[in-house]
Amino acid sequence: MPKRARKSAKPARTKRSTRKSSRSTVRRHVPTKGLYGWITHTDLASLNPAATREWCVKVLGWKFQPSFPMPGGGEYHLFAYSEKGGGGIRPNNPPEVPGSLPYIHVADARASFEKALREGAEEMMPPTRVMEGVTVAIVRAPGGVPIGFSGP
Repeated sequence: MPKRARKSAKPARTKRSTRKSSRSTVRRHVPTKGLYGWITHTDLASLNPAATREWCVKVLGWKFQPSFPMPGGGEYHLFAYSEKGGGGIRPNNPPEVPGSLPYIHVADARASFEKALREGAEEMMPPTRVMEGVTVAIVRAPGGVPIGFSGP
């Protein structure tokens, strides 16, 4: 009996590794339930994203993935500062001033957005799907603070 179990385990590993390599080309995010309510992504809007990126590498030791083009132009520089958090550096979009925007990890971006509006926030960006498994939305909380939501 143990010999049969070993034989059937080998093909499963082979199939699993094949599937994993084919998935690596598709951008997909799987939410982490234990992080709901945490700031897990910070968007930095910069007048010079490349200079900001280089500064973050030298001063903060952040690691970056290869940048990729944004739909409206410019490059998005994705970084990680821990196993559970990171963000991106992008060009600011005038009249937006350079700054940062925290994104809170939520179970449902649309539901969190709607709740925020019911509780007195103002809409800045409605829920928008940015990749498979990720929808983002932005509100201006009472007091004028922009807050992003990120989740399925």
